[in-house]
Amino acid sequence: MKWLEVIMVRSAGSNVNILAKTLQDLMADVAERDGSDNIRIFYRENIETDICIVLFHSEEKAKTGGSPLGLRIVAALKEVGLVHHTIWNEMAQ
Repeated sequence: MKWLEVIMVRSAGSNVNILAKTLQDLMADVAERDGSDNIRIFYRENIETDICIVLFHSEEKAKTGGSPLGLRIVAALKEVGLVHHTIWNEMAQ
């Protein structure tokens, strides 16, 4: 079984530049430290300050509360908006 983390951020329109800079810095850090193959970033159609970051994990068991990377991303994004962080486990087939 695999699991994933979903981190959704809702930022005010006035924070769009701060949000973009924060995401750029985070992704540069992730690429340098962890590799970025298992991360996808989405934005909501017509609302560029609503962001969804999905981290895919191949371990069998999810980490309680999220991965160190996910928690690091959540902490950084709390500075720019409302953050919702959830853990999802793959259903057995």
